[in-house]
Amino acid sequence: MAAPSNLRRTAAEDALAAFIEKWTTRARSRLRNTSRATRILATLALTTSIVVGFEGTRRRWKRQHHEREQGRKLVRTNSWLHNKDGSRTIYVPYKQSTSKVTIHTTNPLTFEAHRRLFLNPPRVSGLGDGTVPSAQTKPGLNLAFLHQFLSLMSIMIPRWSSKEAGLLLSHGIFLMLRTYLSLVVARLDGELVRDLVAGNGKSFLWGILKWCGLGGFASYTNAMIKYLESKVSIAFRTRLTRYIHDLYLNDNLNYYKLSNLDGGVGQGADQFITQDLTLFCAAAANLYSSLGKPFVDLCVFNFQLYRSLGPLALSGLLSNYFLTASILRRLSPPFGKLKAVEGRKEGDFRSLHARLIANAEEVAFYGGADMEKTFLNKEYKSLKSWMEGIYMLKIRYNILEDFILKYSWSAYGYLLASLPVFLPAWGGIGGAAEMVESAEKGGRERNRMKDFITNKRLMLSLADAGGRMMYSIKDLAELAGYTSRVYTLISTLHRVHADAYYLRGGQNELYALSDVQGTIQKGFDGVRFEHVPVVAPGLWPQGGDELLESLSMIVRSGEHLLISGPNGVGKSAIARILAGLWPVYRGLVSRPKNMGQDGIMFLPQRPYLSPGTLRDQVIYPDGHVDMRQKRKSEDDLKRILDEARLGYLPDREGGWDTRKEWKDVLSGGEKQRMGFARLLYHEPQYAIIDEGTSAVSSDVEGLLYETCKEKGITLITISTRASLKKYHTFNLMLGMGEQGDAWEFERIGTEREKMQVEKELQELRERLAQVDEWKKRRDEIEQELASVWTEKGETLDAPEYIEQSGESEVLIEQEAEEHQSEAEEHQSEAEEHQSAAEEHQ
Repeated sequence: MAAPSNLRRTAAEDALAAFIEKWTTRARSRLRNTSRATRILATLALTTSIVVGFEGTRRRWKRQHHEREQGRKLVRTNSWLHNKDGSRTIYVPYKQSTSKVTIHTTNPLTFEAHRRLFLNPPRVSGLGDGTVPSAQTKPGLNLAFLHQFLSLMSIMIPRWSSKEAGLLLSHGIFLMLRTYLSLVVARLDGELVRDLVAGNGKSFLWGILKWCGLGGFASYTNAMIKYLESKVSIAFRTRLTRYIHDLYLNDNLNYYKLSNLDGGVGQGADQFITQDLTLFCAAAANLYSSLGKPFVDLCVFNFQLYRSLGPLALSGLLSNYFLTASILRRLSPPFGKLKAVEGRKEGDFRSLHARLIANAEEVAFYGGADMEKTFLNKEYKSLKSWMEGIYMLKIRYNILEDFILKYSWSAYGYLLASLPVFLPAWGGIGGAAEMVESAEKGGRERNRMKDFITNKRLMLSLADAGGRMMYSIKDLAELAGYTSRVYTLISTLHRVHADAYYLRGGQNELYALSDVQGTIQKGFDGVRFEHVPVVAPGLWPQGGDELLESLSMIVRSGEHLLISGPNGVGKSAIARILAGLWPVYRGLVSRPKNMGQDGIMFLPQRPYLSPGTLRDQVIYPDGHVDMRQKRKSEDDLKRILDEARLGYLPDREGGWDTRKEWKDVLSGGEKQRMGFARLLYHEPQYAIIDEGTSAVSSDVEGLLYETCKEKGITLITISTRASLKKYHTFNLMLGMGEQGDAWEFERIGTEREKMQVEKELQELRERLAQVDEWKKRRDEIEQELASVWTEKGETLDAPEYIEQSGESEVLIEQEAEEHQSEAEEHQSEAEEHQSAAEEHQ
């Protein structure tokens, strides 16, 4: 017996079903009663509403997606991404979007492996003494050039599986293909002449078709050779540029030390990186085709001519090559040295323009346009004279070169091509055919014409290859000049990066870069100097100038320090040593490990404003992504600008994403306040401020210092303003003693300091007391002057300017007012010191 079903409908389900059936029946009856036009209109209205709703949803989704993409685009454009393997991903504007580029940083082990190539070259003839070559080194085609070029090639082609190796392989395949096409063209040229002389129209037309087809393929091959040469040049430049940037811009501050401490590349690396590097890569890529292809052509064409013309022709060709090379080598000017000197003069001329741009305002204030023009014209005249001398040498050399390679070689080629005809026993395959087919006069003449045209084409190609080989000697000389300058730059960067300054013989100079014996300790909770001489370093290998003999002090968290003293006594030098810009020659310097948040931060004398948006100016050196990772928003940036008294900038400049030349937009005071905005954004534990408020009013200055102290930032200020003492705990006074090389470190508000202020006040009161005596003496002098004006025994009245002149009285009153104001300032300072002392107690 089957079990009864438990699936019973509830009363609610029955009511819902009845309701649906009722309204369905009513809708059907109404639909049957309506007209066809009404049904069509209802259907159209329903369809339209569905389509409009779908389109509105699609557009809203597309707008939201576009806004998200625009936000990502702005974030990508204004920042970069750090990958786990140490590489960086940047987004470069490309067409209407951005292109993703991944930059792999150079492995530090690679630098160590390359150091032996650039710092310790072999001590053989032509390579000097195994040290870094100077920028003044005269390059040439010798073993030194070979070592330098191969060292640079190890950077440009790091491994055989690299992209650059693949490009070179592809380039080589097309060069070999071009050589093969030259052989085919030479044979086809001979066949066309033979068929034309024989009157064989069918074969001649077929040869024309093959010529056209071969010409299209050869044109494509030539275009690919030029294209791949450009790609190789760009690939070489990319490798070298990134390698140099990794050496130049790193935590070792090589970009500062290169020109300010080492001096091995002159005034800077910009000329080497932007111009010399480009010329070197172009010359190196061109050398592969200008030297490699002619060499292959010489081998292949010589073999073909040996088969056609015999061993006598081959020996004549080889002797011609060696003779031509020796003549051109002996008479060739030193193009490598000339190019190196030209590059150096170009750099000097460019640096003068860069100096004028950097100091345009100062030159304008002094009215020094004429003097600057004199400097520029003088340097340009030197460059112009040198280049004109090079062009004159090139004219003479080109005349000789063209005559030998074009006309002498052509005449010699005709002589060699005639060997099978006039000396058939020495004419190779052509001579043998000449002797065998001498009976068939007509056919032999046609074949002789074919062989002559083929050999002539081979001779012309051979002459072209030989000419390019000879031309490449000049290109090699110029390449040697470029190679020397790029090698010098990378060698100097390796020396700076490794601090590889060694004694070159003789007595080592005191405080030279090879005499650094101090220690920098990173990770210390505070700032400490222990028996550290403050030395302004000289360019290697010169010694430095000692500013302070031995400095010892310590600043803990919450203990604010003011470094004061006259100009030129070493105030900023302390900041440079602490930042690692200048070496620690002796003693110990301790500082926090990190730069920025929870570490140490520096505000230099000249505020630096980077290229980018207004947001980038506040968060520098962070990027937009770094800001988001720190969970900082634009509201936080607005609050920071308000605290730095720059809250009006976003509205005034058009928003956070506005891009301008901020160094020209912001005033001096705004630039310094932007530095404090960066300080408040990064919130370091210690901040070194070097004259950071010289263009800021005293009231805003006080607000900035109080805000920083409220944020828990320990301030180390370098300034000559005595009014900043009230914001600090200690005072390091430099320039003490008779020689100005002594210093004092003491707490602000001590009894000794108050006694010094009171002593100065007493001196001012004594000077003010002398004012009455000065006035009395002035009256006596005026009476004496009024009584001595006589003429022929008669007393005359004093001149009007004596009676009405009040200059002496005005001067005395002005001096009295100055002393009075100075006394009041000292009085207020004494009161401030008194209150500070009471607070410390």
